[in-house]
Amino acid sequence: MNLRLLACAAVLAVSGCASTPPAPANVADGVFVGANGMTLYTFDKDTAGSGKSVCNGPCATNWPPLMAAAGAAASGDWTVITRDDGKAQWAYKGKPLYFWVKDQKPGDRTGDGFNKVWQLARP
Repeated sequence: MNLRLLACAAVLAVSGCASTPPAPANVADGVFVGANGMTLYTFDKDTAGSGKSVCNGPCATNWPPLMAAAGAAASGDWTVITRDDGKAQWAYKGKPLYFWVKDQKPGDRTGDGFNKVWQLARP
């Protein structure tokens, strides 16, 4: 009987974990990084909670957005915003997230403080 209860508890625990979607970014050395290990940034000109990115066109060429896959759903502090081009982008606590084109390898943080408006994205 106890073995059966233990097996049921294990199944419930696993199914409960499986229903939680993974975060769209990881944390490395106190900052968010994409699945590729590259540092993520926020843009001070983006208004948290507006559901918009003001970094479009040439800005987005230099600061590529952390794109969300089709059908991606908000979870906890993570939301999906729709960009001006209609594509989906991840935001954390309402702030859209971006990569910096001049970061060359995981761990680079050369965009931090750029033009005094780009910041490391932190949990």
